[in-house]
Amino acid sequence: MIAVLKPATETELSDMIAAAKAPLEIIGSGTKRHLGHPVQAAATLDMSAFSGVIAYEPEELILDVGAATPLAEIERMLGQRGQQLAFEPPDWSALLGSHGNGTVGGLVACNLSGPRRLKAGAVRDHILGIHGVTGAGNVFKAGARVVKNVTGYDMPKLLTGSYGTLAALTSVILKVLPAPETEETVVLTGLDDAQAVEAMSLAMQSACEVSAAAYVPGEAVYLRLEGIAPSVAYRRDQLGKVLKRGIEVMAAKSSIAKWQAIRDGAMFAENPRHPLWRISVAPSAAPGMIRVLKDKLDIRYLFDWAGGLVWLEVPPSHDAAAVLVRSSFASGHATLIRAPEATRAAVEVFQPQAPALAALSGRVKDAFDPRHVLNPGRMYRGI
Repeated sequence: MIAVLKPATETELSDMIAAAKAPLEIIGSGTKRHLGHPVQAAATLDMSAFSGVIAYEPEELILDVGAATPLAEIERMLGQRGQQLAFEPPDWSALLGSHGNGTVGGLVACNLSGPRRLKAGAVRDHILGIHGVTGAGNVFKAGARVVKNVTGYDMPKLLTGSYGTLAALTSVILKVLPAPETEETVVLTGLDDAQAVEAMSLAMQSACEVSAAAYVPGEAVYLRLEGIAPSVAYRRDQLGKVLKRGIEVMAAKSSIAKWQAIRDGAMFAENPRHPLWRISVAPSAAPGMIRVLKDKLDIRYLFDWAGGLVWLEVPPSHDAAAVLVRSSFASGHATLIRAPEATRAAVEVFQPQAPALAALSGRVKDAFDPRHVLNPGRMYRGI
């Protein structure tokens, strides 16, 4: 039976990590536990005590919270003040078969961003500061509750997306932004993959300030406009002229629901046994990649980030079609989001690194976690 360690303070956490003789698996609410390689741990490090709002300064657009604070709680609080996490954090609970939409620490650890990433940036672009304990048992803090706080090594950005392999986070300082007054979505139907990417590219290059662009095959291209109502109406009309085609308009309530479904990969929750990939490529390369894969596999897919992000569902197999998927593009990154544990243990979940980059990753791991006790192998084997 795996032991559960539940520290209540940073000092207790530091002592537990420093005393660890075998690997520890870091868990907040556990909703993202099945992302990455399975971790073979002797004990679970339960971080749930590090929850709650430490400081919220809506006038300064600053939020300081415990890493185990539920994301839903944060979004409710921000919504009451007309503010938001601009990077549009996704809720993958239905996709991964978990309960609840996770914690802010898990979100930061996995660097997960939604459709607005095109305009607002990724999670790491909104991190102002971070507190935690390294794998050596050292308590640290980096950054502060000010926007311009980095004078040297930018640890918050390094730790964002490290999947708990470098440190256990105890609190996070985030920049928040005003939520838009309203939104509309321009809908384009009857386009194939290449035409969809071309239309999204035109929209993103225009002055219409499109905040999200996605294509659902068999449905439509969706282009979101946000802001004050008169501005949204004007930009919608201008977008129609830029695209030089008839458009439909999805009003705010329907628009919100559609983008939530795209953000959360809702269409792929229907087949939980089917492996699911997220692939980052140049938008212009997405249609060709899909063309190659269609000739060899029965797939379902969706383009987000104007074609720069491809959600790809493939039939069940022992290797989740990893070789075929990664050979279908010349330059990019493919991450296996969902697959059985045995498959995630057998294949590279994250894009294999070049030797020089792998060596650098190993040195960073050794610096933060010299005994390799924190989530070892979660991202790459051996580190």
